[in-house]
Amino acid sequence: MSESNPNTPLIPPSSSARKLPDFTKSVKLKYVKLGYHYLITHGMYLFLSPLILLIAAQLSTLSLQDLHDLWENLKFNLISVILCSVLLVFLSTLYVLTRPRPVYLVDFSCYKPDDARKCTRQIFMDRSKLIGTFNEENLEFQRKILERSGLGESTYLPEAVLNVPPNPSMAEARKEAEMVMFGALDQLFEKTNLKPKDIGILIVNCSLFNPTPSLSAMVINHYKLRGNIISYNLGGMGCSAGLISIDLAKDLLQVHPNSYALVISMENITLNWYFGNERSMLVSNCLFRLGGAAILLSNKWPDRQRSKYRLVHTVRTHKGSDDKCFGCVTQKEDSNGKIGVSLSKDLMAVAGDALKTNITTLGPLVLPMSEQLLFLAALVGKKVFKMKVKPYIPDFKLAFEHFCIHAGGRAVLDELEKNLQLSDWHMEPSRMTLYRFGNTSSSSLWYELAYTEAKGRMKKGDRIWQIAFGSGFKCNSAIWKALRTVNPAKERGPWMDEIHWFPVEVPKVSTI
Repeated sequence: MSESNPNTPLIPPSSSARKLPDFTKSVKLKYVKLGYHYLITHGMYLFLSPLILLIAAQLSTLSLQDLHDLWENLKFNLISVILCSVLLVFLSTLYVLTRPRPVYLVDFSCYKPDDARKCTRQIFMDRSKLIGTFNEENLEFQRKILERSGLGESTYLPEAVLNVPPNPSMAEARKEAEMVMFGALDQLFEKTNLKPKDIGILIVNCSLFNPTPSLSAMVINHYKLRGNIISYNLGGMGCSAGLISIDLAKDLLQVHPNSYALVISMENITLNWYFGNERSMLVSNCLFRLGGAAILLSNKWPDRQRSKYRLVHTVRTHKGSDDKCFGCVTQKEDSNGKIGVSLSKDLMAVAGDALKTNITTLGPLVLPMSEQLLFLAALVGKKVFKMKVKPYIPDFKLAFEHFCIHAGGRAVLDELEKNLQLSDWHMEPSRMTLYRFGNTSSSSLWYELAYTEAKGRMKKGDRIWQIAFGSGFKCNSAIWKALRTVNPAKERGPWMDEIHWFPVEVPKVSTI
């Protein structure tokens, strides 16, 4: 399927008003910046190329007698040659033994529920009315949130929430968890031809449902995983917990050679549906939907040939020491004792602050030297010389080809698109995931990556930035590099039977 240019908007601008191009912006600055970026990025090669040519020219003048004399000289310095050789072998061995083990993403799968779990926005409103616990003002409030949410008509909710009346219970919550986890894992094992007994590390993250035995124990029991498996169950860490699991798996793979790590990211809706009338707690009902993902990581050298991606960096930011950041997403009881997740009005400001800290750490790791020098120049000019210059915003499009931004809500995506100066093409996977599947919490990043693959956009060498936000408050990033071009015709993902319908236009307000 042919693809549009990354910088081309999804909706083409009107051609009714034709104007001459602004050559100052469209030509001079554009190509000067591209030239500057090329010069700085390839400066070392441009400097070394003439030097290498000079050395090659000098070597070409040597005669056979000169080479013979050089060999005779080395024979008389045998001890020096042996010592240099031993030192070279020692340093090479030390490097091989101490360097970080590469972490490969072999494959991943995203759970796609049955059509019986689909919940249109009208069904959502009808069920909310039939419950009988919401007053008219808050029913209207939920309607307005839904109309502006960016969610479409095909998101999913668990059976216990869709039933009339709803029947949330521990048994139903376990049923939902098993459906999501086992559904994603069955598909992953089929795609990778891996036996469950081969898994050495298991990490499951789910914020709001933490039963006993744990979710990780449920997986071990169902698939009869081996007895010495290293398992973790992460709870209460919000929508960014998926990347925390990836970071934990990366660290474990550094100390456990020749191992497979299985990461499961999900959220549980059944026991966390809010039935009260506190508006800050009703927003999560409107946004969160059913979903989950399973990811297989490996540190085995032979797996490089079949893996899709290599993990390059993980960067974690935690703002929990600040009280405002700590309390902006909180699970609590309302005045009537009904439990829900409260979202503070400070959420966007807190997320922006966490993002700023995260990209400040990430920037030096991924940005080309040209962008780092421009940022440094602007900072020095402002702080040292007291110049009235705007802070330079680095162009992260020079560092990454693809962006997977947690589909937490339309407002979050709008702010990141503006602050990172991304195009509609870069935001498309996140916006379409929000539209088609809703906010699936920590697994949303993988639905977005699956969308990019299904569109046939992932090429060998492409770099991907996954970024997620979560309660606490946390902002986490993971950087991947594609090891091969992904052929969408050979993929089995949540988008494959309907990818031709996307992208779709999502209006700012879609009335119900």
